[in-house]
Parts: sequence; structure tokens; C-alpha cells
Amino acid sequence: MSKKTVFRLAAIGCCLSALTVLAHADQWDEINQRKELKCGTFADVPPFAAPDPKTREMVGFDVDLCSALAKQLGLTAKVTPLSVEARVPEVKLGRVDVTVANLAYTKSRGEQIQFSDPYYVAKEMLAVKASDPGTTKADFKGKRLSSTKGSTSELSIKMNGSEPVTFQDTGSAFMAVQQNKSMGMVANTMTITKLVNQSKTEGVPLKMIKEPMVLQPIGVGMKKDEPVLLAKVNAALMALDKAGEIDKIWAKWLGPNTEYKMTRDEKVMPLSELKFELLP
Repeated sequence: MSKKTVFRLAAIGCCLSALTVLAHADQWDEINQRKELKCGTFADVPPFAAPDPKTREMVGFDVDLCSALAKQLGLTAKVTPLSVEARVPEVKLGRVDVTVANLAYTKSRGEQIQFSDPYYVAKEMLAVKASDPGTTKADFKGKRLSSTKGSTSELSIKMNGSEPVTFQDTGSAFMAVQQNKSMGMVANTMTITKLVNQSKTEGVPLKMIKEPMVLQPIGVGMKKDEPVLLAKVNAALMALDKAGEIDKIWAKWLGPNTEYKMTRDEKVMPLSELKFELLP
């Protein structure tokens, strides 16, 4: 092989590498040029995203976070309501730039799209009768626990070595505990907190076991192989967190003065530094 041929092949290799880098940067360049961030949110899942009854405009935690994220990136936000099932496919197909819809990082989702660093960690929590002596999830191994069918809650019950008793809605799972059909029920922190408070005036009082059944990092979903966009979103989330903006949005929709009475203890941190058991 001549020196000219080697030089040409090297030049071609450099050009291909440059084209690869440019291709990776394409989505961010496109977003930046149009000055608009297309954000997929829930269509009707309050308090995350739902139409305001008066204005019909989309409002909620995820809507405000999308707007704050876009502003931090020097863009305006365009909210696109999505069904629960469409959160991953729509961003995968590029119909939305990002999904901000209480999207938990799981193995199957991680194989389809990429995730930002988590801005909070959702927890599947166990509620049992207040009179129950149990204090840890291990105390309920082998016991009947209720949840909604096909949910992460049901999966966490199986992972704990407990027996799931499933229903179509959380109300039925709650009644199963009240009617002694199960020893406890599992749902997300927000739902469990609400039902434990409700049980103080309706039926048998419940308590929440402090140890989570499972942890679910919640992040922004993006199309795979877009490192520039990923870096931009992660930097923006970190800046919003340090400025206290995410805490303000949380307090407005989920905080102590809302019906959910939840506190946000976590800060934005690299996903690789978070210790948790990855769900399928």
C-alpha cells in the first residue's frame, strides 16, 4: 500500500469521525436553532401534568419543570401531552425532544432511550395497619400484600418475596387491607401518604413502613446516542437544583402545604452514583 493510499484512508477516517460527532450533535443543534424544546408530559395525571379545569392549559409539576429546563437552556417550552404508554416511544421516534413525565429508569427503558441524571427518586412504599408490629419490609416476606395489577408496586411485592393480591385500582387495594384480605398495600409514596392520612378518619388506621420496597430514579428521557443533548440537560438540571428552582416547583405541587405533603430530600446527582436495584 502506497503512502498516498494510507494518507487518503486516514483522511477518510478523520472525516467519518467528524461526521459521527456532527451527527451526535444534530439533535441539540436542531433544537437550538428552532429555540424550542418539545417536551412530552402526561396527558392527564395530576399533579404532574393535566389540563387546568378553567383554562384547559396544561399545568403541573412536570409542566413547570419542562418550562424551567427550557428557560435554563435558552429555549421556550412546547408541551405535548402523552399517554403513559407513549412516554418512551415518542421520544425514541423523535416526535418530542425530551420526556418529562415522572419517568423511572428501568432496564428495559434504558435499552431504548437515554436518561438524564435523576432529579428525584420515587419510592414504592408499604402501608400496614398501625397496630401491626412489623417495622421493615422483611417482616412481610411471604405475607399477602395488595397493589394495582401490572404495576411496579406488584413487581416490588414479588421482589420482596411476598404474595401479591392485585386489583385494578389503588382504592380496591386499600380496601383489601381494611377488610383483612391482605396484610398491607404497596404504592408510590404520594399515594401511600394520602391513604395513610385518609385512614385516620376512615376505617382502620394505617402506618407507612419507613423502608422503601424499591427505589426508582426519575429522570428526563431522551433519544439514545445524543451526548451533546444529554450533557446540556444534565448541566441545566444541576443549575436549576443549585438555584433552588426544582425545590420551588416541588413545594408548589407536592410539598408540605399540598394534599400530598411530600418532602424532597434528594438532589440532582449522577445516575452512576446512585445505589439502587434496577427494575426489569
